[in-house]
Amino acid sequence: MNLHALKIFNTVAQTGSVTRASEALRISQPAVTVQIRNLEQELGLVLIAPKGRGILLTEAGEFVAAEAGRLFALEREIEARISDLKAGHTGHLRIAATYLPANFLLPGWIAAFKQSHRDVKVKLQTANARQVMHQLAHYEVELALIGGGIEPEPGIGRMLLLEDPMWFVVPRGYPLANQEVGLADILQEPFIMREEGSRTREMLLALCRTANLNPPEAAVQWNGMNEAVQAVKAGYGVIFASAAEVREDVERGDVARVHVRGIQAVNPIAVYYREQEALSKPAETLLQVIRHSL
Repeated sequence: MNLHALKIFNTVAQTGSVTRASEALRISQPAVTVQIRNLEQELGLVLIAPKGRGILLTEAGEFVAAEAGRLFALEREIEARISDLKAGHTGHLRIAATYLPANFLLPGWIAAFKQSHRDVKVKLQTANARQVMHQLAHYEVELALIGGGIEPEPGIGRMLLLEDPMWFVVPRGYPLANQEVGLADILQEPFIMREEGSRTREMLLALCRTANLNPPEAAVQWNGMNEAVQAVKAGYGVIFASAAEVREDVERGDVARVHVRGIQAVNPIAVYYREQEALSKPAETLLQVIRHSL
C-alpha cells in the first residue's frame, strides 16, 4: 500500500475537504486528488464521494480512514519514543558495583539522576570486584563501579572517580583503640577478613607482602563489609576498611580507629565501561551527574 497516498487521504478525511487538506499538506488540490484516485485504484475501492463543497466518505472510506488514523498515531508514538531514547529520557540503565560505591555513593548519585530522568529504569547489582568485572565483560551491565583499583580486562576502560583512605578499625574500648602502632603490631590481632576475591582483602595482603610480614590470622570471614563492621561493633576483632564504609560508625563512637605508622593506603573508586561500545544516553548522563558531584 502506498503510505504517502494513505497519509494524504487521512488528511482529507480529517479536514473534510480536499482544499483544506491541500493547504495543510502544502501541495496542490489536483495533486491531492490524483493521490486519492491512485489509492482507490490500488485498493479497488471508492473511498470518497463529492458532497457540495466538501467530501463524503464511503463505508470503505470510513474504514480506511479509521485504520489510517490508528497507523499514523502509532507512527507518532514511535517517533516520540525514539526521541526520548535518543535524549536519554527513557530506557534501562544496568549497573554493577562493589559494596562501597553501591551503599555509600551510588544511592545519592542515582537519586540526583532520577530527578530529571524519572522514566529511566535503573537496576543496580552488588557483588565483589571479580564478579562485577565479569558482569561488565559479559554484557550483563553497562557500567561497573569498583572500589580497590582492580586492573581492567582487555577492552575495558577505567575512569578514576576518587581515592578513599583505608582505615584499621577495632571495637570501642579495644586495647589498641585510638592508639598509634606499627603494622607488625596490629597484624598480631585477630582479623575479621573479607571473602577471597574481595579487593579489600587483597589490598591488606599486599601491604603484608610489601612489609615482608605474615598476613593476619583470619579469625572470622564474612562475605560482606556490612557484616564485618557489625561484628566489630559487637566487640570482636580488627577490620581493614575504606573510610567511607566506617566513618559514621567511628564518628558516633561505635567503633574506633587504630592509626598505623607508615601506612597511607587508599581505596581507588573507579567506573569501568566497555571501550569499543558507545555508552547509552542514560549512562552518559549518570556519569555527568557523578562528575558534577565530585
